[in-house]
Amino acid sequence: MSLFKIGLVTLLMWSIVGALYYAWALAFDLKGIHDMNERSVIFDHAGKYYSRLAGENREVVPFDKVSNDFVNALISREDTRFYQHHGVDPIGVARAVVRNLLLGGFREGASTITQQLARNSFPLGGKNLHRKCIEAALAFRIETELTKEEILEAYMNRIYFGSGTYGIESASQTYFGKPASRLNLQESATLAGLIRSPNRFSPLNNPEGSIRERNVVLGRMRDIGLITTTQFEEAQATPLVAMPRTKTWPEDNWAMDAILRELDLVLEAGQMDGGGLKIYTTIDGPLQNAAEKSMVDRLASVEEQPGYPHEGIKAFEDANLDREKSAPYLQGAAIALDNKTGGIRAIVGGRDFKRSKFQRALLGVRQAGSVVKPFVYASAFEAGLGPNELISDNRIGPGEIPKKYGKYDPSNSDKEYRGMIPVGEGLIDSRNTVAVRVGLTVGFDRIANTIIRAGIAKNPPRFPSICLGAFETSLKNITAAYTVFATGGTKLQPYLIDRVLDASGNVIYKATRGRISVMSPVAAKMTTSLLEKVVECGTASQAPAYGLKGYGAGKTGTTNNYLDAWFVGFDHQLTCGVWVGFDKPRPIRPGGYGGALALPIWVDIIQAAKR
Repeated sequence: MSLFKIGLVTLLMWSIVGALYYAWALAFDLKGIHDMNERSVIFDHAGKYYSRLAGENREVVPFDKVSNDFVNALISREDTRFYQHHGVDPIGVARAVVRNLLLGGFREGASTITQQLARNSFPLGGKNLHRKCIEAALAFRIETELTKEEILEAYMNRIYFGSGTYGIESASQTYFGKPASRLNLQESATLAGLIRSPNRFSPLNNPEGSIRERNVVLGRMRDIGLITTTQFEEAQATPLVAMPRTKTWPEDNWAMDAILRELDLVLEAGQMDGGGLKIYTTIDGPLQNAAEKSMVDRLASVEEQPGYPHEGIKAFEDANLDREKSAPYLQGAAIALDNKTGGIRAIVGGRDFKRSKFQRALLGVRQAGSVVKPFVYASAFEAGLGPNELISDNRIGPGEIPKKYGKYDPSNSDKEYRGMIPVGEGLIDSRNTVAVRVGLTVGFDRIANTIIRAGIAKNPPRFPSICLGAFETSLKNITAAYTVFATGGTKLQPYLIDRVLDASGNVIYKATRGRISVMSPVAAKMTTSLLEKVVECGTASQAPAYGLKGYGAGKTGTTNNYLDAWFVGFDHQLTCGVWVGFDKPRPIRPGGYGGALALPIWVDIIQAAKR
């Protein structure tokens, strides 16, 4: 057989093999090139990055949102003949074969950007000849059906840049704190230099190696005419300035727990699965951190006080506790709401999220105690009673309470009784006997209806004990109810998710910012003036000693036998509630009043918001 025939047969055989592999390549759906898991990003109340949901840290951007310097650096580094070949570069293959033969072994590959995109987008198998053939055929098909810009766009969004970042936009934000559209020449070369070994040459882990690879890329750009010698020298002489190491993984704290709970409620099934959501929340990151720190520090100081009758948290450091259930040590919870919108600025569901994840701020239900008293007095003011009218602070006498309610004779916490005093003084100093007499005057049904409208409880007891909070509520509900005093009679509905945008920028959820009229502005104003005096000279008068500066108003609460300690109040910005107690109720300590245990945490949060 002549050499011509042998060549013809060989060509025919390779053509058949090529056709078979191209037919195989046709089985792939090229839409998969653009299907990339994109992170869902969570922003704080100011629109700044706060956290993200689990998944690849990627934000897909179009080709025209990437710096041209990076596109040139990428081509220089990975595929200098990108615009000349059709998926496979014969010249590059020949060059790689020669170098590998001369140097021995497999020292240099010949994959084009399109081939890399093919194998990164589809499961093509292991590193063998079959995979290289299907990869080449698929690259040829990609070049036939996609434009060069579409190929570059998909590649730049898909590749891994180290430090948990995928795609050029996330890499640019992580390493240089700017969008990919604003990358300069030396930054572009730095990121292009990462691609072959992203963790090894990270500017965060290895600045010297990163600079060396950057300069290699710059030199290549100069050699092929993409930059001038002057540009090369200036960029090479520029110091590498990368962002300080930042967290790119999801936050794992009480705020994220609450955000995820609310997302489950406001989004439809499946809307979170594809990722790419932009979730705008009401959280204030620095305030959240301050609230969590205060909870840890203040409760630790309680446990360190002489005579504290329980084991502290340190005694349980090595215990194998069920993190989803109760903890045996002293716990607490806090929530802070914006007085204008009802947005949750901070939420602390417990003392240590890693040890116990039970969300006490939302799910914990405890006796309300004296924090319900402002609603008793507000009901009375709406009924026409005035804060300066006199009322008895003496023990409840026989016959004062109708027989249908049974015997009820609550005492004051100080065991003292002052005789006739102004109604307002009863709230300022939290006089139990006065609160019950106010309830008898205006009717327990009226008080119960106010409590229901305020969202504190759905079915409070219509008995004298309602005046002292002998029913259960959650910290979220009672704190939201207190916004009626900060707003002048209107309750703000608490919320965490302000709006959610899908990957295309469409709004798929927007908060309604609910507002409910609960009481008249006059009654709210009268009650608020008394709550201000609670802080000035009443049961919360120690607030300045704990660090309060400026305006504050609120109410302490302590349930029987010191089982629960509360403080709920507000300043001009926030309404904040704090609870302290044990998950399985037991006396906290002798003298464990809300003004001693919950108030200091409230002051810390209110003050932190002013900074």
